[in-house]
Amino acid sequence: MLQENKHWSSGKWQVTAGRADEFIERWRDFLAWTGKENQGFLGARLIRDLKDPNSFVSFAAWQDLDSMRAWQGSPGFKERFDAAYALCEDMQSSGYELVVEI
Repeated sequence: MLQENKHWSSGKWQVTAGRADEFIERWRDFLAWTGKENQGFLGARLIRDLKDPNSFVSFAAWQDLDSMRAWQGSPGFKERFDAAYALCEDMQSSGYELVVEI
């Protein structure tokens, strides 16, 4: 997927109708900040559901679990996350680790 990594953070975002473009910009700003301010961040992707243009899934790749956790607890995380989240009807997030690679 994104470089050589074994840890990901991910979110499923259900954006309020009519707010998708604004959401994309806020998500981009959030992850641009992430890349500048957080060691261990390897890259991110935001993908859109072809059947529901207000539904998105995000993936961020991390060098290690400690880097991902430090990002979530860092100054500025909540403010930037909340800016994107404010445009959503629902959002679910989690962290993942590689179990099998083929």
